[in-house]
Amino acid sequence: MGNKYTWIVVLALVAIAAYVTLRFAMGLDARWVSLPLWIALGAGGVLLLLDVAAKVWQLDFGADLLALGSVVSAAALGQYLAGTLVVLMYAGGAALEGFAVRQATSGLQALARRMPSSAHRRRAGRIEEVSIDALRPDDVVEVYPGEACPVDGTVVEGNGWMDEAYLTGEPFRISKAPGASVFSGAINGPSALSVRATRLAEDSRYARIMRVMHESEQHRPHLRRLGDQLAAWYTPLVIVWAAVAWWFSGDPERFLAVLVVATPCPLLIGIPVAILGAISAAARRSIIIKNPASLEQLGKCRTIIFDKTGTLTYGEPVLTEQQCQPGFEPQHVLTLAATLERYSKHPLARTILGAADAAGIVLHDALEVCEPAGAGLSGKVDGHRVVITGRKQLASVTSGDADSMQLPAEASGLECVVVVDGQTAALYRFRDEPRSEGASFIGHLRPKHKFQRSLLVSGDREAEVRELAERVGITETYGRQSPEEKVAIVRRETKRARTVFVGDGINDAPAIAAATVGIAFGRSNEVTTAAADAIVLDTSLARVDELLHIA
Repeated sequence: MGNKYTWIVVLALVAIAAYVTLRFAMGLDARWVSLPLWIALGAGGVLLLLDVAAKVWQLDFGADLLALGSVVSAAALGQYLAGTLVVLMYAGGAALEGFAVRQATSGLQALARRMPSSAHRRRAGRIEEVSIDALRPDDVVEVYPGEACPVDGTVVEGNGWMDEAYLTGEPFRISKAPGASVFSGAINGPSALSVRATRLAEDSRYARIMRVMHESEQHRPHLRRLGDQLAAWYTPLVIVWAAVAWWFSGDPERFLAVLVVATPCPLLIGIPVAILGAISAAARRSIIIKNPASLEQLGKCRTIIFDKTGTLTYGEPVLTEQQCQPGFEPQHVLTLAATLERYSKHPLARTILGAADAAGIVLHDALEVCEPAGAGLSGKVDGHRVVITGRKQLASVTSGDADSMQLPAEASGLECVVVVDGQTAALYRFRDEPRSEGASFIGHLRPKHKFQRSLLVSGDREAEVRELAERVGITETYGRQSPEEKVAIVRRETKRARTVFVGDGINDAPAIAAATVGIAFGRSNEVTTAAADAIVLDTSLARVDELLHIA
């Protein structure tokens, strides 16, 4: 887009320079003097006409409509220099804006690049290369080192780890052993794994996120530029005034004079220059502006929606309590729990592993590892049957009903229960601390940035979400939300008022794309940043505040 405007700018400048040279330096005939201007006016006029026609078709009457009227009138009346100057201003502003923003890959392209087009299916002792669309549940596929897993499934052979950061936003590796579940899109580590598919590729978690992302891009709110809003009433007024001048004077050049003088060249070129300055100011603060129209929209947004983990919190829960039941040694329970958590994809796994490492515990191998959705993590460690689950699921994994009654009352924050051989062994409590600037930032939004509502939307438990919201000053919360449900909330709120969504994980990408302005927080992956209008590289809410002030 930017290249064609750049060529028109160069052509217009060359034409004006040639006109001045031919007229004043060489004194040629008027027909030859105007030839360079004809060329520039024709090329620029056609480009302007196509742009304006597309906007008029959508009933969008902007400042460029007035510029087109000036160009057409100048060509009709033989005032080629005036028309070329208007073309120069129009193309110059568009070229500056195109230069200011690097063309970014769309979210769908970024998602597609993460997935292989084929898979290594094992059948009858042989490995065959097949399209991922040909895979069916119960097919066994080989995932080689460094490859993206093509389907959701369960590991049946091999030991290693996978990087699921593209799906969860959590930047750590998750150990995999027979029985462990895997997601499509996860990047395999250095060991080959055999995975049994549990669903079709088109029904995988990655494919669902991609579909939601596509829908979000299709429903992205239309952002109307400030200059076009001003020109919506300014352009008809100027045209009427120019017609009145022509009517009373009887001279059609008066019509052209009014149009040329009234053509908002400061808007055509000034707004892109202002945006370029804002983009530069943001870049100096580690903020990348991908969509310049978002700068104009941010000041009009009245609802801001936050993800929880990694956005309003540091994303690093700390183990704060280890309450062991009588008969269980804390060191032994932690050894069993940490050994099993090596194979988990749960965000708390890294915290338990960190606590074991700090205690100098040597981990062992686990067998029969299983982690069905919503049922906790289970496996065998050193001959013990170990289950790590939640309070509500405790009755189904313990050998006696009284075990659940021995636990202390539920408190705010994160927790898990360790069950060893059917007996409740320990309660672990965690806390993911809110960012130190969180409360002041939230309190700053209404008086300084005119936000009327702040929402916290997360996939975590409702109690955790409410507890964090109370600490930072947010009153509206939504817990246990899937990516699809987040998008539904964002779309609903966007119908009421312009919205900003701030998130950091790939599961936030569809909601980021659906909001009026989407902000990717932290050093997010390519899918999240592709969906965003602005990317805040430093993991600090102070940078988000600076972005709002720049806008």
